[in-house]
Amino acid sequence: MKIKYSDGVLRAQKKNRPILALESTIISHGMPFPDNLEFAKKAEALCRASGVEPATIAVLDGAPCVGLSEEQLNRVSNSAKMKKISKNDLGVSLAMNWSGATTVSSTAHIANMANVSVFSTGGIGGVHREVERTFDISQDLTTISKTPIIIVTAGAKSILDIPRTVEALETLGVTTLGYKTNVFPAFFYRDSGVFGPVLVDSSKEIVNVFKKNLELGISSATLVTNPIPRKDEIPKESIDLFIKEAYEQLPEYSISGKDVTPFLLKYIVERSEGKSLQANIALALNNVRVGIKIAKEIVRA
Repeated sequence: MKIKYSDGVLRAQKKNRPILALESTIISHGMPFPDNLEFAKKAEALCRASGVEPATIAVLDGAPCVGLSEEQLNRVSNSAKMKKISKNDLGVSLAMNWSGATTVSSTAHIANMANVSVFSTGGIGGVHREVERTFDISQDLTTISKTPIIIVTAGAKSILDIPRTVEALETLGVTTLGYKTNVFPAFFYRDSGVFGPVLVDSSKEIVNVFKKNLELGISSATLVTNPIPRKDEIPKESIDLFIKEAYEQLPEYSISGKDVTPFLLKYIVERSEGKSLQANIALALNNVRVGIKIAKEIVRA
């Protein structure tokens, strides 16, 4: 796979400077324009201000891109034709010259191929509610179990079945760490009530675990769960009510598969009068800040 690197990423690789991978689906499908573009620019600015090169990943005109120009970032943020490209779509997207935003699974895969070891996202996909009826399980989970990089996330998206998602991560052999917590966070709120992550207090501890996993030949990601800042979280009761209402509308609009998550998130934004969008931005930037610390530590280690 021939990867197109931005000039900034190429310089960082040549000089062994820290690089942080960022996904693009959160921009194109997770937030409305222009909030998405403002978020993307702020995330990249945070990286550069800290001496870390941002590597936002997308597929443009059939080419996987690691690091985007300002023009490319604008395109991803404001084009209705941007597809949502998961790992299983990568070969198709290259063969058919698609342009699209990469999900957690495809971003992690491309980042790993590009030798970028740290990736900050918003929330990972997982086991969907009513899985016994739909068998809807995100391929994020299998990719995380097979891709040896560090992924920083605010847990699994609140719209998912969190207990089953945590069980699936354990079954798949994914090392799950909690940044200053031993409770799995639930995206919009800090405490899902599900214990499991191993508590770590520093980027040094995270990098040490990651390196030990590599030495042992463990091929899964090191998943770092980082709760949304307390001041930005939305009460579980409110989110659960919005999710229940949204799920009840899925059959009416014949929504399934990849379209479920964007629909649910959009519905929650509307019902929360925009509070969920601000929470989404806050948690994603919080993950970028932690990812920056880890990326810098990787280079020092």
